[in-house]
Amino acid sequence: MKRFVYADNAATTPVSELVFEAMKPWLTEFYGNPSSLYRIGQQAKDAVNQARAQVGRALNVAEPINEANDRKPGEIVFTGCGSQADNLAIRGFVEGPSNRGRRHIVTSKIEHHAVLYTCEALEREGWKVTYLDVDRLGRVDPEQLRAVVSDDTAIVSIMAANNEIGTVQDLKAIAEIAHSCGAVFHTDAVQAVGHIPLDVQAMGIDLLSMSAHKFRGPKGVGALYCRKGIMLKPSVFGGGQERGWASGTENVAGMVGLGVAIEDAVTHMPEKMGYVKRLTDRLVEGVMKIPYTHFTGDPENRLPGVASFVFEAIEGEGLILRLDALGVCASTGSACSTGSLDPSHVLMAIGLPHEIAHGSLRLTLGEQNTEEDVDYLIESVTRVVDGLRAMSPVWVNGKPDLTAASNLHG
Repeated sequence: MKRFVYADNAATTPVSELVFEAMKPWLTEFYGNPSSLYRIGQQAKDAVNQARAQVGRALNVAEPINEANDRKPGEIVFTGCGSQADNLAIRGFVEGPSNRGRRHIVTSKIEHHAVLYTCEALEREGWKVTYLDVDRLGRVDPEQLRAVVSDDTAIVSIMAANNEIGTVQDLKAIAEIAHSCGAVFHTDAVQAVGHIPLDVQAMGIDLLSMSAHKFRGPKGVGALYCRKGIMLKPSVFGGGQERGWASGTENVAGMVGLGVAIEDAVTHMPEKMGYVKRLTDRLVEGVMKIPYTHFTGDPENRLPGVASFVFEAIEGEGLILRLDALGVCASTGSACSTGSLDPSHVLMAIGLPHEIAHGSLRLTLGEQNTEEDVDYLIESVTRVVDGLRAMSPVWVNGKPDLTAASNLHG
């Protein structure tokens, strides 16, 4: 039987047994609408508030639940996913009552498209957006940020950790600079929550986005932390749920799953992520033995389970398809599968040449992976890279021909 190794945990993670069991009663037995006054409706409402409290404790939120007013549930607002949380945070703030007319937004060139496309849409509508450069390890320079903020800056949005290369940013330093000019600080923490410690009070974070399926929770539910006192423009109008900012009947089972997943992830983070980091270090050591291979991102200050590489004289799509034939699930930053011939915007932002950035591979491990998985990954990647290079027109006499590669990619 062909071996199967899932190494794309940054794309999504399997729901844990703990989370699955916690969700089941809210799908089958306690299925009431939390807005209903009868017993099973109020039971569902209590479950949602418990999940809200679990998220709040995990992030050290000051007021996760507003006990005095159910229509203003506190600083944790549930959404349908991380992308919705990003949109609500950025557009909701700049168009909302707390902005006070400021028209400048600051973000970085390596953000997830949920942030980048939101900023680009706002730019077309008249807001000014500054896209910060990053260095070759994917780090934002706080001094560059300090040079561009002003009394017209409404919001600074910098991701906690990059989804492709795993680099973790200095959130506290970034928040302090944003606050120095009166701006709020938002972080897309979709990849970071449950994997590295996050404390919204200690780090000075005003808005934080997350998604349950990145830390062993279900798909279809996310959350936004919004510091008390900040008012947002609603993203969905309707029945007034979630402060009226994200209306719609609550996904009770999903919210319960998110709460259980984040509590489990944060409670057991040292042992779980320590194990994942050891696996990842073993993987990186093995893959880097392949000639003309480059490790991307910050080798030290990075997510525990992310290993990102580029292989010279390789196309990422061919690499992914051949690995799939061997039972390996992985991903590439190259975007050819979407109809674009351009490589990842993240890899271009860190300064990789166009012809090299096409050969990217992201392997992301989780707590369910094993040392045997890692050994099979190393063996499979080595085998596929060797096979593709043997057929490549830019692999000449055992090394890449960069002139040929440049001509091939225009």
